[in-house]
Amino acid sequence: MRDSCHQENVQICALTVDFKELAGPTESVSIFILCRYLKHSKLDPASTISIDPLASEQFQSCLSTNHSNSIFKNPKNLTNNTPDSLIYTDFSHSSSTDSSFLNLNFTTLKPILIVKPKLESEIKRSILCSRKLGVQVRTKSGGHDYEGLSYLSQSPFIIIDLINLRSININLTDETAWIQSGATIGELYYKIAKISKIHGFPAGTCPSVGVGGHFSGGGFGTLMRRHGLAADNVVDARLMDANGVIRDRIAMGEDVFWALRGGGAASFGVVLSWKVKLVRAPEKVTCFLSQHTMKPEMTKLVHRWQYVGSEVDEDLFIRVIIDNTQEGNPRRVKSTFQALFLGGIDRLIPLMNQKFPELGLRSEDCKEMSWIESVMFFNWKLGQPLESLLDRQQRYEDLYYKAKSDFVQTPLPENVFEEISKRFLEKETPLMILEPLDGKMSEISETESPFPHRKGNLYNIQYMVKWKVNEVEEMNKNVRWMRSLYDYMSPYGSASPRGGYLNYRDLDLGTNKGINTSFEDTRKWGERYFKGNFKRLIRFG
Repeated sequence: MRDSCHQENVQICALTVDFKELAGPTESVSIFILCRYLKHSKLDPASTISIDPLASEQFQSCLSTNHSNSIFKNPKNLTNNTPDSLIYTDFSHSSSTDSSFLNLNFTTLKPILIVKPKLESEIKRSILCSRKLGVQVRTKSGGHDYEGLSYLSQSPFIIIDLINLRSININLTDETAWIQSGATIGELYYKIAKISKIHGFPAGTCPSVGVGGHFSGGGFGTLMRRHGLAADNVVDARLMDANGVIRDRIAMGEDVFWALRGGGAASFGVVLSWKVKLVRAPEKVTCFLSQHTMKPEMTKLVHRWQYVGSEVDEDLFIRVIIDNTQEGNPRRVKSTFQALFLGGIDRLIPLMNQKFPELGLRSEDCKEMSWIESVMFFNWKLGQPLESLLDRQQRYEDLYYKAKSDFVQTPLPENVFEEISKRFLEKETPLMILEPLDGKMSEISETESPFPHRKGNLYNIQYMVKWKVNEVEEMNKNVRWMRSLYDYMSPYGSASPRGGYLNYRDLDLGTNKGINTSFEDTRKWGERYFKGNFKRLIRFG
């Protein structure tokens, strides 16, 4: 099986469609479709709303105006997508099988243009032309938004794809790094490992995720109990605003800098690069994997973990993955305990014997390794070349999915895990990932950044259901199943309001209804992600 990056390391397209049966007469259901290429789909691209070709021509004309020394100077190349047009690709003419956007025909509107700048000045030109022509801007870093919002708009828009802006400059003297937003966390990990054996960075387990979205939404990872979120370790940023002006932390002001680190940076401009503080990592860490079939006695293990995961030494991160076995019949539910300990086996075993003896961990179940090897371990690639971290196009089988999230503040009763196991047997590929919090996460105030889910939260839950059949009926069944599970878990998630994690975005929580959406309507979903920080965020968005 794979962890949460399973769904992220494949091509993403989005289907936004109204289903009265599924969501009620006024709701729009946004479901992710994971697929390799558009030709694999049975859905009709012609069903999308067409864009006036004049809009694309106008935009390209604007880009080329008074720009004689730039790569924009041949608008014809931009339309025809010739080998010379590496920066701008007209979506409607793109036929490259390497395109990350081949499946965007399922969005409400096609982008007028996909912009792939190599220079910051080209981003400025794109922003200024967007303002001039009344076109919205969507920014793509890695393309892993759970609801595909960098690909979607209800009005004409362009996509600024930052894939060509991904330099990483590390300064070991002050233990910092400047990272352009188009870089992936895998590229960051690789660069750190190549120059230091004692440094790391607390970000996620999926190497193809772009740093831009990951940092701006918070950034869970295996080091968060020791060092906090990725966003907690951002110390500066370079932001291009709506006027094309580049501002660093001092120039943008502390309020905007605060908002970038967990509030979704796309609301404030285009973040060109981030300065982060690297963290010290021991030369030797220990990892283990312990799998158990979810029989009644094994359900007790997951129940017991709730009292251990967030209370144990902050050097120890143990997460629980609940899914179905993929081999044999009958179908069975299993739990996997996957762990990182910032130390050796000699320290880990006594700690586990004291805090979690029920797991029965033995020395031979553990493996000592370097920090960068632990990154590979959590990505299910231990033993493979580190260069696999540089693969931005990692893919697994074609899948569709719907995801949700929760934060848990009180341990769930044991019977809840029994019910979850029963429900999981109804589906082929359901998934829950439980990741412990506390430690450094609880030491940081919930107002320090827009991410508020700090002290008092035991762990986060990511829910997911996946399916392979590309049919509306199958989608309906799976989305109803996911919503039913989420409703069942309602008494056990955080309350007032029930929290959600921005990087596991879920449009079921609510969306704006247009430019005239009231604060009261907006806060219904905004406070789910940001709690009291939402009021501060909307002053600057």
